[in-house]
Amino acid sequence: MNDRVFTSSRRSLLKTIAAIGIVSPFVSLAKSAYAAQSLLERIKAGDVVKLGFANENPYGYPGDKGEPLGFINDITIQVLKKLGTTKIEPIQTEWGSLVPGLQAGRFDVITGGMFVLPDRCKNMLFTEPLGKFGDAFLVAKGNPQALHSFHDIRDKGLSIVTGAGWLSVKAARQAGIPDDKILQVAGAPEVVQAVKSGRAAAGSGDYFVMKRFVDNDNSLELADPFQQIMPEGYPALAFLPSQQEEVDAFNAVLKDYLGSDEMLARVAKYGYTKEHLPGSKTTADLCKG
Repeated sequence: MNDRVFTSSRRSLLKTIAAIGIVSPFVSLAKSAYAAQSLLERIKAGDVVKLGFANENPYGYPGDKGEPLGFINDITIQVLKKLGTTKIEPIQTEWGSLVPGLQAGRFDVITGGMFVLPDRCKNMLFTEPLGKFGDAFLVAKGNPQALHSFHDIRDKGLSIVTGAGWLSVKAARQAGIPDDKILQVAGAPEVVQAVKSGRAAAGSGDYFVMKRFVDNDNSLELADPFQQIMPEGYPALAFLPSQQEEVDAFNAVLKDYLGSDEMLARVAKYGYTKEHLPGSKTTADLCKG
């Protein structure tokens, strides 16, 4: 067979291989090598890291072009830079899809402001806390129903709205509010809409999140005073149970970065101040309950 015939035959063979989906062994080896790398190895190699978050302003939320905004996203991006990569891929999803998404490999780390709770510690590894925040009641201007606690909601037979999977669901049940009076929605914007439309008498959620809506809507206010049932919440970054090495690496950077002048200057635009630092509370303490 002459060279011209051989070349023609070779091209035909390659086209056939491509058509039936046979992958070159070199491509397969490259993919296998990438898959074999740990997340920390990929970070140090400067590879892309996928950030998973819901629309929870100011913790983690998408900008107009889908860019990752919020103070937890900002902290995460700065930690990743210090560990070796500036390449990120933001993936916004509903709050209830964050844990399944992490487990399915849709993203590498949850950056959406998830509080460290004993039940969650059974399925994920958390970094040390990134802050501490209490709850608040979002009500119509003037608080017409005079709602200052979960018990007020229960005693008056009213409905409350909160995010699916939020700590407020547990607080409402603990106060004795029946499930048919607890409206669970996708996130903070939906909480606001439920209160404004009258579907719920009050919305319960993190003070930090609720206040931002009140600041931009004269038809709403925060109940004052408000009786807390649950202790303050401490958000952290969440990883797979197999990623202790990654958690340790993040914690090593956070030890110096969290609370630094650099960090506080960057997150000030989100309303985060020294008052929101987690203090001496550790993830080990929070996982014990």
